[in-house]
Amino acid sequence: MSSRPRRRTMQLLAAAALLGTTLTQTPAAASETVPDAVPLRVATYNIHAGATMEHVFDLDGQVAELRSLDADVIGLQEVDRHWGARSQWRDLAGELARRLNMYVSFAPIYSLDPAEPGGPRAEYGVAILSRHRILAAENHEITRLSTQDPNPVPAPAPGFGEVVVRVRGLPVHVYATHLDHRPDPAVRVAQVADTRRIMAEDRGPRILLGDLNAEPGAPELAPLWRELTDADPGAPTFPARDPVKRIDYVAVSRAAQVRRAWVPESEASDHRPVVADLVLRRTER
Repeated sequence: MSSRPRRRTMQLLAAAALLGTTLTQTPAAASETVPDAVPLRVATYNIHAGATMEHVFDLDGQVAELRSLDADVIGLQEVDRHWGARSQWRDLAGELARRLNMYVSFAPIYSLDPAEPGGPRAEYGVAILSRHRILAAENHEITRLSTQDPNPVPAPAPGFGEVVVRVRGLPVHVYATHLDHRPDPAVRVAQVADTRRIMAEDRGPRILLGDLNAEPGAPELAPLWRELTDADPGAPTFPARDPVKRIDYVAVSRAAQVRRAWVPESEASDHRPVVADLVLRRTER
């Protein structure tokens, strides 16, 4: 997709991204002077559809965990919206946004017909929560191998979420993703290529938040590190109890510097979150 139609799409979707959110910020004026260095705390968290390590639904525990991170922007994976009994048919993206007093953009990977006529669609995907107003949002397609098809083949499908937020006058692109979980890396190879292509259309600070289902040294992730810096927290993230591998990431473009990153101890989900303090700059360096 060329950049001009994509920008138009993001503008049209901006209003949809704000529906159901709590308004907490006033947009920065276009003439606002952007500081040379802008601080921002970000996090990524696979919330396991609101469930703990023991598969017990406990959204209250996850709200407490997310609040304790004190992050300005959070990328979420495994987010249900009216998906099923495991999450009590609730809209987890909207509920987390309201309870944390943040804006939200939800990007479904799957959007199925409602169980009953007139009901809400059953959706599952990724989401981005932000203290800063979401100016634009888009749900990109990347290569996927469907878990809903009994005989899946790799094909483009949605669920790579992007938002633009303005932080102290500086536009920032934030992406939330969840890569394929299968041992065979072939689909992840294609997804990494798709990710690089999409992110290359944007300029300025770019932040990738996600569960990549591969460790930092995996060959399929190597192309990402040509353009992005892994905010290495120095600790594993999965499983949440006695974790042995790091598959959850904050990664940033050259216009962002990582001051520090860490993995809080938590069993509110089956993953631990990753948190990073960043300094954003007006131009790539």
